[in-house]
Amino acid sequence: MATVTLKGNPIKTSGELPSVGNKAPNFSLTAGDLSTKSLSDFAGSKVILNIFPSIDTGTCAASVRAFNKEAGNLENTKVLCISRDLPFAQGRFCGAEGLDNVINLSDYKDGSFGKAYGLNFINGPLEALHSRCVIVLNENNEVLYAEQVPEIVDEPNYKVALDALS
Repeated sequence: MATVTLKGNPIKTSGELPSVGNKAPNFSLTAGDLSTKSLSDFAGSKVILNIFPSIDTGTCAASVRAFNKEAGNLENTKVLCISRDLPFAQGRFCGAEGLDNVINLSDYKDGSFGKAYGLNFINGPLEALHSRCVIVLNENNEVLYAEQVPEIVDEPNYKVALDALS
């Protein structure tokens, strides 16, 4: 279990993020067209997992915008934006913002992604949502970088995450 804070108040997560050097757990998430996507659908690409509580908060929206801006410049890299939001809400946000360099995926059905990656909140006002994390994978799905943002309202360290791709 990890502990992060929401405006200084501690909240626990269901486990620990995958460690650098380890293989990332497979997942089953829902895309905007309601199809199911798994990690194997992105085989051969580097992958940035941009994980957050909800697209409808300022910091979460900022992380999607920031990674969308960078994604167009990244070679052989997919940016997956993952939350428990419904795929319709994710699509509405990106459509309204004109964001098309990221792939939105939803863990709304059963939260299995959050459980496998150890990042579900298990208490507090955001219980069952995902903590803010960035996980960077190489082409073999090995973890190059993993950050669980210690204060939920803060943004992740984009530079360090992107530098991990080099």
